[in-house]
Amino acid sequence: MSYWLVRYAVANTPYSAIADLIERSHLPNRSNALWRIETGVVRTVTWLEDGTIITLGLWGPGDTIGKPISRCEPYQIECLSKVEAILLSADRWLNRDILLNHIQQAEEFMVMRGYKKVDFMLYKLLNWLAKKFGSEIEKGHLIDMNLTHQDIAEILGTSRVTVTRTLGIFEQQGLIERLPLHRIILQPSEVWHYEI
Repeated sequence: MSYWLVRYAVANTPYSAIADLIERSHLPNRSNALWRIETGVVRTVTWLEDGTIITLGLWGPGDTIGKPISRCEPYQIECLSKVEAILLSADRWLNRDILLNHIQQAEEFMVMRGYKKVDFMLYKLLNWLAKKFGSEIEKGHLIDMNLTHQDIAEILGTSRVTVTRTLGIFEQQGLIERLPLHRIILQPSEVWHYEI
């Protein structure tokens, strides 16, 4: 069961409600409403008949998401951190900029998943995460997200074991530093290539 709390209904404004959600809970789907993420990170997912999870996108502050934008069934919005989100009317808020943002992210995910080797896919994903959600620190870019190896595997369409092994190789090569709580420091690197 998902836990979420509507803090308050906002009268006489375009906002319907604001939700506070805990990590790994789900934002409720509304056929005629969108969620604008104010704080935190969520992922949108669907799954195949065999239970395989497909990550449709990762979204953070300023991003607007919801069932009216997707044709996927089932469609779920999972909180990867503590999240605050505002419920918006799709009729009033669905616009060109929101659609372009979704199209551009879908293209970025398709390109990442288009690489034949998992290590290329994973390195491209880490760079994308650092750019979208990371913060620059002295050692590189801190990716401070609670993405498990299984979450990463679902994004890339590979196995958890492969992700764990590849992250270990990246760490040995000095490309990343792994920290507690699934945090990663991506070391600055102009060019990275696969060595045979």
